[in-house]
Amino acid sequence: MPHQRDTPAGQLRLLVAVGTDKHPFDRLVDWLAQWHQQAGDPIGLTLQHGHTTAPQLPGAVAFLGHDALQQAMDEADLVVCHGGPATILEARRHGHLPIVVPRDPARGEHVDDHQLLFARRLGAAGLVALCETREALHDALAEGFADPSRYAVTADPAAHEARRAAVARVGRIVDELVARSTPRPHRLRTWSRPRRGAKEIR
Repeated sequence: MPHQRDTPAGQLRLLVAVGTDKHPFDRLVDWLAQWHQQAGDPIGLTLQHGHTTAPQLPGAVAFLGHDALQQAMDEADLVVCHGGPATILEARRHGHLPIVVPRDPARGEHVDDHQLLFARRLGAAGLVALCETREALHDALAEGFADPSRYAVTADPAAHEARRAAVARVGRIVDELVARSTPRPHRLRTWSRPRRGAKEIR
């Protein structure tokens, strides 16, 4: 059974987390601000915006400590996050199908494309709701607020050992994806002619 959350009558809680990476994630924050301006229903918003410029939105905070983030995930009805493997795993552990907007290095949002590769892989497997456009994010939020159960999975808060194993497995997957996407430089092998009279070593 998905985790049941105690929310004020008529108000759903949304957690948006961009992580702690040093790169700003203006795109996600701007998309959220546009949606929030148009949303008519009352929203309990917590927006962890990291190194992105603080938006003029209620519930905006640069960073959340570990315990505060765990509490926010536990209390939220919907979770939107970047494509960080640890954040995605935590969201699922708390009973969420996370709505994921991966960082794009071409936009200066990260140093490489591992979030794109990882999120697309999970999206294809149905383990996250992948949103790579503003329209996709807004549609997912509209669906989620109409029926939060569409973005809920079975929570397993006690699975600490399973989580550690999953983090290690995810790390290996990310490393493999990045390695495959990074072209290997051609190495020029230089050969030196043995000096006359020197014994050749094989």
